[in-house]
Amino acid sequence: MRSMVYRGPYKVRVEEKDIPKIEHPNDAIVRVTSAAICGSDLHLYHGMMPDTRVGTTFGHEFVGVVHEVGPSVENLAVGDRVMVPFNIYCGSCYFCSRGLYSNCHNVNPNATAVGGIYGYSHTCGGYDGGQAEFVRVPFADVGPSLIPDWMDEEDAVLLTDALATGYFGAQLGGIREGDTVVVFGSGPVGLFAAQSSWLMGAGRVIVVDHLDYRLEKARTFAHAETYNFAEYEDIVVEMKKTTDYLGADVAIDAAGAEASGSFLQNVSASQLKLQGGSPVALNWAIDSVRKAGTVSVVGAYGPIFSAVKFGDALNKGLTLRMNQCPVKRQWPRLFEHIRNGYLKPSDIITHRIPLEHVAEGYHMFSAKLDNCIKPLVIPSAS
Repeated sequence: MRSMVYRGPYKVRVEEKDIPKIEHPNDAIVRVTSAAICGSDLHLYHGMMPDTRVGTTFGHEFVGVVHEVGPSVENLAVGDRVMVPFNIYCGSCYFCSRGLYSNCHNVNPNATAVGGIYGYSHTCGGYDGGQAEFVRVPFADVGPSLIPDWMDEEDAVLLTDALATGYFGAQLGGIREGDTVVVFGSGPVGLFAAQSSWLMGAGRVIVVDHLDYRLEKARTFAHAETYNFAEYEDIVVEMKKTTDYLGADVAIDAAGAEASGSFLQNVSASQLKLQGGSPVALNWAIDSVRKAGTVSVVGAYGPIFSAVKFGDALNKGLTLRMNQCPVKRQWPRLFEHIRNGYLKPSDIITHRIPLEHVAEGYHMFSAKLDNCIKPLVIPSAS
């Protein structure tokens, strides 16, 4: 099969690999029909995630058709159209039984730090991802769901991470009716977090970024107020000014490890790898929210130290809530919102890239070329 393969920082290419085999009776093999490049895939591409090994196939957002099932699989059959959450989980451990699918204790030798994630380094279990013609899906009776007949495939692929994570970010904020919510980062997760904030009762939604084309999307897609932080000496002061000098009720960090805004933080994190990520957006969130407010973190960070303003959070009495999104837990409500017309996730897709051109796709997305917001990868498997 043809597959995207990591060859080192900023180096990916398409190579021939063996079609994955059933390794466990509850495995399935899925022929991928659509995948996506996620902003967090760029952390891998840039060499920021520990134990990202040469030869790994990325891709934790994908949908497809069941090609083969193991002998104990009961809920799927060959030919089924399925959407697969980015979490790999057993469904029965201490954490899964509490709906914390992203924290499963049985799918990753590094489980004390993180659960299993498709195509996201050996830190997250060492599973190959879906930017390929075929992918092995463990615990096939637990993770995948059938794509409803009424759902568009491009909407389904965004439900496997970006939409679910954005919705989860708003959910973690504990938004109350009339709250002011500020979202840092207007990539796909930030756009969905802003849109979801309205569904949860926000009275005002503000999005902060420095890329004008993304801020335009935040205005037209998420109907948010926007601020370009590059136009202000101190974006935190502007957030205070626009909220009667109190601060927002809820701040959502949807930018994560490679947030722009501080040369020192970016060099120490992205270049020197001295931090698990540049915590610029998270520190802005801590400083922009009011006392006793809530900071939600769904932007991805690596597992090592980051220079976060924990003292400020403590002294302001903030509530900090964060996790990798337990995707499947969000689906029933999101299915309802999509079917009722409140959400149309595929509206953020800007590019559809053949698998053979995935290297160009990564470069375009990384370099923010051609107003790229969300690129899909289309395998050529038949």
